[in-house]
Amino acid sequence: MSTPTTNETTPDDAAKIFADPTAYADEARLHAAMRHLRANEPVVRVDQPGYRPFCAVTKHADIMDIERANNLWLSAPRPVLTTAEADEQAKTQLDAGGGLRTLIHMDDPHHRKVRSIGTDWFRPKAMRELQTRVDELAKRYVDIMCDIGPECDFVADIAVHFPLHVILSLLGLPEEDFPRMLQLTQELFGGDDAEYQRGTTLEEKFATLLDFFKYFTTLTASRRDHPTDDLASAIANGRIDGEPLADVDTASYYVIVATAGHDTTKDAIAGGLRALIENPDQLDRLRRDPSLIDTAVEEMIRWSTPVKEFMRTAAEDTTVHGVPIAKGESVYLAYTSANRDEDIFDDPFTFDVGRTPNQHLAFGYGVHFCLGAPLARMEMRSFFTELIPRLDSIDLTGAPVLAETVFVGGLKHLPIRYSLRR
Repeated sequence: MSTPTTNETTPDDAAKIFADPTAYADEARLHAAMRHLRANEPVVRVDQPGYRPFCAVTKHADIMDIERANNLWLSAPRPVLTTAEADEQAKTQLDAGGGLRTLIHMDDPHHRKVRSIGTDWFRPKAMRELQTRVDELAKRYVDIMCDIGPECDFVADIAVHFPLHVILSLLGLPEEDFPRMLQLTQELFGGDDAEYQRGTTLEEKFATLLDFFKYFTTLTASRRDHPTDDLASAIANGRIDGEPLADVDTASYYVIVATAGHDTTKDAIAGGLRALIENPDQLDRLRRDPSLIDTAVEEMIRWSTPVKEFMRTAAEDTTVHGVPIAKGESVYLAYTSANRDEDIFDDPFTFDVGRTPNQHLAFGYGVHFCLGAPLARMEMRSFFTELIPRLDSIDLTGAPVLAETVFVGGLKHLPIRYSLRR
């Protein structure tokens, strides 16, 4: 990708991208606007119709400062960017004891306690025990890629299925339920994209969440009656201060694991393969030196940045980069921008499989650092370690297509032609 240029002439014009789902499907426009903001107004107020006002923070250092100060900058009540109408509906549902309340919605000390229920499943010992299974699945899906070749839509045929299989296996869900989980995940994170969304009204979008809750409420009852050795059982039987998790917290825990544990990894794998195709010198470099796989995976994650943003709300009056932020006002942490910050990354618009150091923020930072980051890295290492030695050639056969989103997203379609060895 070449360094972007922009026709945007003011920070106010450039700031419109943050509340525009189509911007994330247009990389040239997106990165040009973010580059303009980093240089001219790194903390910019965004006041777009349909959204409550917020300030977008585009510099890596400022985002790091906010992430570190988790007592000053709170996830609740606005953890992600949604419309003002959706914000109000979420508040009403939570006040009534329903709605979605995942780890990303919580603050300490409750966040720390709830997070601990799943922590052991992502520690190094658990990852080592899971490695063989992940390697087996990586081989299975590269074999599938070989079988359906010499052409495929890599996203639809491979990338969505491999990480879904891994995370749902970890949860202990049966394979016959995987297609339903895929559909619900795409509807939940694809609510701004015409190809994925169930509907355009809040009621239609909320129906996806209700379907998730219905499925996982049944699962919870089953795992409480008959505990098993899987992550689903750990969540169902988790306790906080000696008491079982509230039903909404239990269902929400499943939802965040099943969706974020699948969709973000899919985006990073697909984005990583696209980057290798578009930078054949880096593919050749990785093929010649497989020891670069760890740095290559980190660069793929930086390059794709599946989670575009989180929001934080000030617990008291403060400033960011000299800009006053009043108590109760929200900021938008623009991870995509931070991961192209010229002050942090040498040649940030160059894809470099050997990039060291690589201080990307694609997994967040601080107390909300992604719980599943070790698993995502393992899956990507396993997949590309299996794929690259068997790959004789690979090219695009059409234009890659990105999802429209303001939260989580990446490639929807990656049409490729390739030659793979058995």
